[in-house]
Amino acid sequence: MAAWASSCWVPRIPASAQVIMSEFNTSEIVVGLDVGSTKVSAVVGEVDVEGITILGVGNVPCRGLRKGVVSNIEWTVRAIHEAIDAAQAMAGVEIGTVFLGVGGSHIRSLTSDGVAAIAGREVTRADLDRVLEGARAIPVDADRMILHALAREYIVDNQDGVRDPVGMSGVRLQARVHLVTAAKSCVQNAERCAERCDLEVAEVALASLASADAVLSDDEKEIGVAVVDIGGGTTDLVQFIEGGVGHISVIPAGGNNVTNDVAAGLRTPMGEAERLKRNYGCALGRMVSDAEEIEVPGVGGHAPRKVARRVLSDIIEPRVEEIFAEVRRRMEETGVVDQISSGVVLTGGGVLMEGMVEAAEDILGMPVRLGFPVGVKGLVQLIQGPQHAAGVGLVRYGAQRLQDVDFAVDDDQVPPRFAPETPARGRKFWGWLRDAF
Repeated sequence: MAAWASSCWVPRIPASAQVIMSEFNTSEIVVGLDVGSTKVSAVVGEVDVEGITILGVGNVPCRGLRKGVVSNIEWTVRAIHEAIDAAQAMAGVEIGTVFLGVGGSHIRSLTSDGVAAIAGREVTRADLDRVLEGARAIPVDADRMILHALAREYIVDNQDGVRDPVGMSGVRLQARVHLVTAAKSCVQNAERCAERCDLEVAEVALASLASADAVLSDDEKEIGVAVVDIGGGTTDLVQFIEGGVGHISVIPAGGNNVTNDVAAGLRTPMGEAERLKRNYGCALGRMVSDAEEIEVPGVGGHAPRKVARRVLSDIIEPRVEEIFAEVRRRMEETGVVDQISSGVVLTGGGVLMEGMVEAAEDILGMPVRLGFPVGVKGLVQLIQGPQHAAGVGLVRYGAQRLQDVDFAVDDDQVPPRFAPETPARGRKFWGWLRDAF
């Protein structure tokens, strides 16, 4: 079972629909749309039997979200429109349908179990679908929806630790599942912004899971690894244990908090504070020479002034320590810190600052590396940075969706990742597939 994430799928075919199935040896366009607190990113990829080729990217700053949640629809719509236009122009394709990546402090996670009888004494994908539906059948608040049901392991009769039970013989199938839930209103507002750009949303998924999929290897997931995705408004923690998602947590602090501290501490406008943070910021004061100086623009007509770069670092370091200390606390709460043998992978735009890896190693007490997107070709120079992990992860997820569609068409069923709460947009998308065939 491949992982989560969100991607935008743009069908090139209408009536014949022959391009969907890989056996025809053709290609499909997959687009990842990541709506974050500080930027909107659209990544266009072409998927064929040889892999994923990046064709175009659109990145646009966005002020319409706060801590991952839409706070101004007009600003968000404008940013999505500009990002899609830029990606379309670069890739030379027309984008009409999107899989939307979302996040925010409203995200919650919990565990659940599902049980189903095995029809025909041999496990099929229909059995997987039923057992995951059983795991989803738990009471949730009326204002929340289930985004993902992520199977950690399956149990066939008394045999546990099964990753893919399809084809195995037995009479009883169980699944240990990690559920990801979100506030309905937050998801619906994000969807509405995309729809106002004349985009059809086929599915909504968690962007931090897409980031993890883009930067991790299977070995890291198997041994145990934590992904810390530091965005503008939030920091997402995703822990993998024995190949599956063990815990997801969202910390309501990110790069914007650091920028606010710099603006207040140096008495400079927010835009200049962001520029100073990106160009001269350092998460560890000991890495900065006392002799270095930077020029800080004034606010309200005051003249620029020279300030020691160490002063900027001294402002940044406490906030970074606070974020990583909270990451450590939440990892300890789950009781699986000892199983994170591969260490921590940092991703997201907030990790680009100098000294972030060293600060994380000091506070978390384990190996830390930066996460760069892997597994794609083409215009890779445009997406080679931690800030592009979510967009690339969404494209990778879309590529896996093509394989899921093959199974859905062959077995006349919807892949089990679609939750019962999937709105009409998802049903309409799969209805189009069935009509096409």
